[in-house]
Amino acid sequence: MPKAVFNVFSPKKLRSGVVFASPHSGADYSQSFLSRTILNRHQIRSSEDAFVDQLFASAPTFGVPFLTALAPRAFVDLNRAADELDPALVDGAKQKRQNPRVASGLGVIPRVVAHGQAIYHGKLSQSEVQNRIDRYWHPYHKALQELLRQAQTQFGQAILVDCHSMPHEAVEAMGHCGGQKPEVVLGDRFGAAASAEVMDRIEEAFIGAGLTVSRNAPFAGAYITQAYGRPSRRQHAVQVEIDRALYMNEDKIEPNGNFAALKALLDSVIAEIAKINGEQLPLAAE
Repeated sequence: MPKAVFNVFSPKKLRSGVVFASPHSGADYSQSFLSRTILNRHQIRSSEDAFVDQLFASAPTFGVPFLTALAPRAFVDLNRAADELDPALVDGAKQKRQNPRVASGLGVIPRVVAHGQAIYHGKLSQSEVQNRIDRYWHPYHKALQELLRQAQTQFGQAILVDCHSMPHEAVEAMGHCGGQKPEVVLGDRFGAAASAEVMDRIEEAFIGAGLTVSRNAPFAGAYITQAYGRPSRRQHAVQVEIDRALYMNEDKIEPNGNFAALKALLDSVIAEIAKINGEQLPLAAE
């Protein structure tokens, strides 16, 4: 089992109701997990949002907390509901409803990594799966809920910025913004997870840094955005996807020569987003 669940990096003084989080950048691949998988150390990392925790690491210096997962996505996916169990992987699990994520092998305990590569031979027991959910999924979400509660209590509203990275191939065929492919995709479940004012301000922060931005295509947000985005209750959630080709060699899973420059650019983005909750935005319509 991975040794720990998450880290919370807190600012010296909380200055904003914005909360940054990275649920898919965990890279604590324990030997016990590696001994269970049929993939090698490199293959098992292919679904990881590698280095996203480093890209957004400056968040606390701008007065906002940053929650990062340590357990890897291939071990437990924190951006899925706890009951998204895959009958093809979990012994005795029943499919409760049609769910394309689960059907493709990407439930809360994934069956595959990128390009459909199977993680295991055979199935996992329900007790092992439940142990992962109890030890990793629930504590992460409890910590996230507490950060959002603290933000809303102190600032009147909470804004979750859920940080991810996307494979370059996901946007290769897309043409946006005068033919330019998006470098950043913002997802708010087509307006259901964040108010227009919050979404506009976050988009402006990335555009102001010179990045090309798309909304809700090809990614509109998954479980976390859906579960925590409640704009009518002054709790907003926006998923941020960064094109991996901007900062890493995807084949080698290593930072590329542009990593430091992109991180510096994102520092300015984080600074702008952290300012949002210093102002009271209008209450979203029910």
